[in-house]
Order: sequence, then C-alpha cells, then structure tokens
Amino acid sequence: MPAEQTSTGPNTGIGLLVLETFPEDVMARLRKSFDVHSFTTLEAVQPYADSIRAIATGGGPGVPPALMAILPNLQIIAVNGVGTDAIDLGEAEARGIRVTTTAGLPTSDVADLAMALTLDVKRNILPNDRFMREGRWREGPPPLSSSLTGCRMGIAGFGQIGQAIGRRAQACEMEVGYFSRRPVQENGKPSPLPYFPDILSLASWADVLMLVVPGGPATRGMVNAEVLKALGPNGYLVNVARGSVVDEPALIEALRHKTIRAAGLDVFWNEPDVNPAFFTLENTVLQPHQGSATVQTRQKMGDNVIENLLNFFAGKPLLTPLV
Repeated sequence: MPAEQTSTGPNTGIGLLVLETFPEDVMARLRKSFDVHSFTTLEAVQPYADSIRAIATGGGPGVPPALMAILPNLQIIAVNGVGTDAIDLGEAEARGIRVTTTAGLPTSDVADLAMALTLDVKRNILPNDRFMREGRWREGPPPLSSSLTGCRMGIAGFGQIGQAIGRRAQACEMEVGYFSRRPVQENGKPSPLPYFPDILSLASWADVLMLVVPGGPATRGMVNAEVLKALGPNGYLVNVARGSVVDEPALIEALRHKTIRAAGLDVFWNEPDVNPAFFTLENTVLQPHQGSATVQTRQKMGDNVIENLLNFFAGKPLLTPLV
C-alpha cells in the first residue's frame, strides 16, 4: 500500500503510527485527534517519518529498533497490552520517549484463561468433546481425568496476573506456590504462600507449572528440558506469558515422549507462524494468544491507549506510565 494511502485524520500535525489492530470505534476516535498512519513497511514510513510523534502498538509487534531509529520526533509509545519485550525501553528512556501500557486491565481475563487451560488439560475437556463427537461413548467411557483439588500449582511470575491466577487456583482448592525475582509482600509482610528461588525448584514441587513471567532476554528459554524433566510425567505446563519463555523444541519432545503429561498454551514462538508439530500432539490445548481477547477488556484497553495519548499531548498526567 503506498504511504500516501495510509494516512487518515484531521491534519492536526500530530502524526500517529499504528502497529496494532484496534476495534474500529477505537480507530475512529484516534482519527479525530491524530493524523493516523497504518504501518506497512519501513520504506513506506520514510516519506512521513518526521511527522510521527506517537506510536500505538501492541505487545506482539512492539516497536522494531529500525523503526524507532527513523522517527526523530517520536515522543510517546502507547502499548495496547502489558508486554514490552519487543520495545527497547532503554533507548526510549535515553531519547526521552514516554512509554505507557494497559497495566491492570487484562489481569482478570488472562487469569480466567489460565484457569480455563488448567481445567482443560486436567479434566480432559477437549479430548472428551472429541470423544463425544466421534460417537465413541457407546464403546465405553473415556479415560479418567485428574482432579484440581489438592493439586499443586507453581506460578512462575507473581505480579498482578500471577496473584490473580493464584486466587482462582485457591478457590479450586489447589495448593499454590510461586517463583519471582523476590518474595512478594502482602500488607507489608511476606506472602504466606511457599516461595521458590528458581524455576527448577518450583517445577520439582508443582503438579501444574503456570508461566506468567515477562518476556525478554532474562526469561528466554527458562523452561528448558531440565525444567520439564523436573515437572515430570504427571505434570502439566500452562503458558500465558510469552512463547519465548519456553524452549519449544524441548517442549515438543517432552510432550511426544510423555516426559510431561500435557500442556495448555496461549503463546508461541514466531506468532502467528506456530510450529506445526504442536498440531500433531493430542496432549495439548492450543489458543491463538487470547489472554485479554474479550470485547469488554479490549475496549477498555483501547480507551486506555487513547486517553494516554490525549493526556500526553494536552500536558496532563499519563494514566499508566512505564517510562
């Protein structure tokens, strides 16, 4: 698409580059206040690069370093999500570029999906659905599933989302422990939940290993073959964090050879180009990165992006600043 066809808006002089898919009503509101350009390629951006003062993006696309480098007047990046591993925050801070996220807004929906995946892999919901549709009930009952009650959930990453998952797990009478960079404080005191100093010890303790850590170099591949072996043949992996957190070839091998029992996955390497090997594994439940994907939450997130942008250019405090 030619660059000149990507711009819409009221000619306010404030160029906004959009890298994320937003609901149409959110886009309509953005066009009322900004000169909106939809990102296609770096080459297409070049003719209007100097006019771009703001970016609206998501945790997935982020802001490629090469794109940030050709925008000399960029002042703010509004992220439609909480993941920032695809944005060079150090470069943004060095250039005085503000960065906002939608922190807090996706928490409940992501926690709900995490528990849905846990229920699915533990209680054989999708396999039993297939069992019914294939007319196999007349041949006898399906294999028994595994109870949540009394099961240990080890949560890697115990921020807002991790704690929300923990509360839901406790409501299902599961035992909860966690790993994070430091022990979590509740009302000025250490959390009463078991704390594990590393993910290997957490996996050794857990029946369900729940991943909620942020993406980025510090967590890339942290769930490797050793961790999966520690989780064991009766263990389950659920990932609502980032695909990069898991060594995917090691996970595929662990699922094939029943090193672990099953996995519920909402995130993958190279989204949306998922490794087709996952589609051959019956002991997986797969989702196309749907953690916050409800009408209600995506509307709130879109509103947050708009308000942060409007507040910035009006000289008002940002709602959810990160940088």
